[in-house]
Amino acid sequence: MEPNGKVSITYPNYKSFDRFIDVERLKSLDDYLTRRIKKHLEFHNDLAFYTGPYRLQENEPDRPGSRMIYLAQSNRPDSYFDLNQSELWHATEATSEFSLLMDFIATLPFKSTGRMLIMYDNISRAVTAHRDHAESDICHEFVWFRTNLRKPFYLLNPRTNEKKYVESYSAWFDTVNQFHGSDAVEGLTFSIRVDGTFTDEFKSQIPVANSGNVAATPSLWASLESIKQF
Repeated sequence: MEPNGKVSITYPNYKSFDRFIDVERLKSLDDYLTRRIKKHLEFHNDLAFYTGPYRLQENEPDRPGSRMIYLAQSNRPDSYFDLNQSELWHATEATSEFSLLMDFIATLPFKSTGRMLIMYDNISRAVTAHRDHAESDICHEFVWFRTNLRKPFYLLNPRTNEKKYVESYSAWFDTVNQFHGSDAVEGLTFSIRVDGTFTDEFKSQIPVANSGNVAATPSLWASLESIKQF
């Protein structure tokens, strides 16, 4: 806490959502999703994940090899600035392959959803550390989650090179003021991200960040939680 009463945000950090979701139900989907993704791989050549231009190291690949299964597709070309505009997004054929996952997504604290995708890799490849965009006045409301803890996903402070690995099954994090990526690991790894608009009830729990840097809202919440622990 700073002398003026404001909370000092220390990066890297993330806000776990495990207490807001049904973690046991999520974990119960692990075998189901593993089998369905492997089956999907037999018949589809999915788009490669694109980190965008905001990479920590410009010489690192912007398409590191991981793939994406879109559960919702936009009427427009991919853009980080319409992820929550539900009117633009419609369900894809892949939702029928992952119906139990869609049932779980329906339990998340969203008023409406936009982009929904599974990010996976079955080869040992790191995901390049990157930021989603550079607009600090935009804060995307999303839930990142997974059915197991195998994927070594981290948030990074580039000034100290400190990596903070996500230890929870779900998270919300600042994608603008800190970099994020994942280390290489053998075997199939995957995570899911759902963007949208949180319900009013859920939003009432979220602290309000500085109007000039609303992208820091998840990190502000994480920082406040850290203070409460002491």
